[in-house]
Amino acid sequence: MTTKILVAYDGSELSKQAIEEAKLQLKITPDAEVHVVTVVTISGPTTNYTIAKSITMEMADNMRPIMDRIEKDLKEEGMNVHTEVLVNYNQRNPGSKICEYADENEIDLIIVGSRGLGTMSRFFLGSVSNNIVHHAHCKVLIIR
Repeated sequence: MTTKILVAYDGSELSKQAIEEAKLQLKITPDAEVHVVTVVTISGPTTNYTIAKSITMEMADNMRPIMDRIEKDLKEEGMNVHTEVLVNYNQRNPGSKICEYADENEIDLIIVGSRGLGTMSRFFLGSVSNNIVHHAHCKVLIIR
């Protein structure tokens, strides 16, 4: 049975360290499958769902090349890696979307930074890592 590791990525230094931690985990379990996942969402009230959806999709489109580069770099290092840009339309905490993805993909370990300070952090509602710790159905490793 292949171990599955999810890295929550938001562009922050801590999420980059989470990727480095996944590499260390692969030394213990070399056949592990790594999922690097980012969530885009729009925060705050909006008067027009169509505009909000358009902005969110544009943000997702902007993240795809970044995630593609991460996937390419990690595959070149020999990792079995998948990247995913998740779109969060309902403004719930991105941690909930990550936990949902983890459940759907039978993830064994989520690695997440203790706080997001990257380009996407202003769109996160509340504490993503705290949400993951309290709602994940698998092990969670917090990077500080």
